[in-house]
Amino acid sequence: MLGTIVNSIAILIGSLIGILFKHGIPEKLNSSIMKSVGLSVMLIGLLNALKVNNLMLLIFSMLIGTIIGELIDIDKRLNIFGNKLERRFKGNNISEGFVTATLLFCVGSMAIIGSIESGLTGNHQTLFAKSILDGTISILFASSLGIGVAISAISVFIYQGTITLSASFLKDILTANAITDISAVGGLLIISIGINMIFESKIKTANLLPAIFLPGIYYAVLSLFQ
Repeated sequence: MLGTIVNSIAILIGSLIGILFKHGIPEKLNSSIMKSVGLSVMLIGLLNALKVNNLMLLIFSMLIGTIIGELIDIDKRLNIFGNKLERRFKGNNISEGFVTATLLFCVGSMAIIGSIESGLTGNHQTLFAKSILDGTISILFASSLGIGVAISAISVFIYQGTITLSASFLKDILTANAITDISAVGGLLIISIGINMIFESKIKTANLLPAIFLPGIYYAVLSLFQ
């Protein structure tokens, strides 16, 4: 769990630094920073998506995952949670920062691979590297989106911690191909985050989240017939 703990702390510290600098950044510069970060986020997503191993699996995962996500309306549930936090913090805009940061920090391949390595071998190097990246991104995000980014550290801790503790059970399911296709789906989700940041549109990225689990389920079922 050491890697996950360090990762969560890095996000928290980065967010606090970003919040401290927030009031010293002019609105025009803040907007430009958000768009430049959005472009970087889209590049991260594109690099992951282009590594896809099974294109048809990716397409069907996105299609079926979106249907499931819309029926459950994950976006609405996350925003309700964020709005409750906003009321506790007297109206600060928490929802957007919390949802955006949670999705970005959790859906990448480093989160999955790093957590498995941490749980199986005690090697935390991947998560340590991710901590540096996430901490840096947290500074930029929090300077624009506020304290919600810091709260996303809790989501990262729960998500990566669960994978780490379950690593011995997941090692046979999360093969190299499974991780590649999970990461590819995650890449598309990250691209949608970047689009929201740049164009101020509202793709309900949270409602696409079920798609990220479907490649793992596919490969798990496939392994039963081999």
